[in-house]
Amino acid sequence: MPDPTTRKPIGETILDADAISLAFGGIQALNGVSLAIRRHEILAIIGPNGAGKTSLLNVINGFYHPQRGALTWKGVPRRRMRPHEAAALGISRTFQNVALFRGMTTLDNIMTGRLTRMRRNLLWQAIHIGPAEKEELEHRRYVERIIDFLEIEAIRKVPVGQLAYGLQKRVELARALAMEPELLLLDEPMAGMNVEEKEDMCRFILDVNDEFGTTIALIEHDMGVVMDISDRVAVLDYGRKIADGPPDTVRADPAVIAAYLGVER
Repeated sequence: MPDPTTRKPIGETILDADAISLAFGGIQALNGVSLAIRRHEILAIIGPNGAGKTSLLNVINGFYHPQRGALTWKGVPRRRMRPHEAAALGISRTFQNVALFRGMTTLDNIMTGRLTRMRRNLLWQAIHIGPAEKEELEHRRYVERIIDFLEIEAIRKVPVGQLAYGLQKRVELARALAMEPELLLLDEPMAGMNVEEKEDMCRFILDVNDEFGTTIALIEHDMGVVMDISDRVAVLDYGRKIADGPPDTVRADPAVIAAYLGVER
């Protein structure tokens, strides 16, 4: 794991979610949640099942639009941001359930993450000569760098549907990194993994934050992982934020203990 003393310093707020409220019919998924995400930090978003964690990520990258509240990205309000706009601005994500093209190879899946960076139109790409060919080769070199970085060279030509679940999660991370995000949203990146796979994923997340300088916000249920890799922890419960601070402080918060243990409040 990277030496904590060499990590890039945490900087200014790049995304500010202000009093976000989101409801589906009579279900209040988020209720006045405010959250700032700061440059270069690893922020863990935790809470019991149904607390609103994934809904918050979906608001941040434009899948959902809140009924109240607003997002500000690098100082610019983005109240009705769409997913493709979020991607173009530098926000990428992985999903709770692996969302890959199962019939395509690892390499081709990761290449889809470069689509927002490609400048040649569909006709040029179909002809695949001259400028279009040169552009694709440049993007492929970047993808090969990510493949080496995540140590998946051996599966680069393997259809992802044939891969073990832990490797599929790594390919999904690679595709998100191919977008060169400033903010990477990870929805339970270690769900369903064994101990060894979790250790590898923790190392890669720390390396992405350290070597690429990527800001990371992740949802995770493994408290050991959260305490080991996070700079800050935000806790949701029934759609409300009940704590936000350094891992050790949050772990000792009575409201957080009550939320996890079901203590009557």
